Amino acid sequence: MRAHKITFAALAVAAGLSLTACQNDDDAAAQTDPSSVATASPSSDAPGSGGSDPASAGAGSGGKDSTTGAGTGEQAKTAKCRTDGLKITAIDNFIDGDPQGTVAVEMKNTSGQDCVIAGFAGVDLKTDSGTLSAERKGAPGDPYVLKNGKTIAFSIGYPLNETGGTGVRITGLVVTPPNETKSVTLAWPGKPSLPVTDGSGAPVTVGPIGSAGQGG
Repeated sequence: MRAHKITFAALAVAAGLSLTACQNDDDAAAQTDPSSVATASPSSDAPGSGGSDPASAGAGSGGKDSTTGAGTGEQAKTAKCRTDGLKITAIDNFIDGDPQGTVAVEMKNTSGQDCVIAGFAGVDLKTDSGTLSAERKGAPGDPYVLKNGKTIAFSIGYPLNETGGTGVRITGLVVTPPNETKSVTLAWPGKPSLPVTDGSGAPVTVGPIGSAGQGG
């Protein structure tokens, strides 16, 4: 009987060791099964998943935002054009047969460095009846990097005095570059007068930067 008891005990121990070994083999297989790794995909809502997080997308492209164009990046690091860094001149741009008078105002970058300019300049006409502010006409374009030594222009439109009378005499032109408060006063190069109206006539208009020669 003692021999049988020892045999049964030995068999029980052997069976226990066999079950333990099988369980360890199963755990190892579960840890190294490649199919389980392939199906474990991260959620698209998780931070850093690389799908919808713009920050991670930018970091993956060398720290640069791939949606930013070269022009936009150049503008971001370039200062705006200032009055003191611009040489501003005005010339008569009227062509016989045109229904209105046109003056082109040119702004040359003399600052020694590139600058950004966009939008509308402020335009006021000095007259013998007071100051007349031009109305904006057209849509402003995108910001423009004006290289040092280069010129950009805009146009001023005004009604022609065809009444035969003296009209409203223009004595000067005041120009304020976009986003600036300092102005320059120039001699008026266009026709000498505006028609006298009751306010129902055509206004004096200013086009956006870059509009000269484009019918603006």
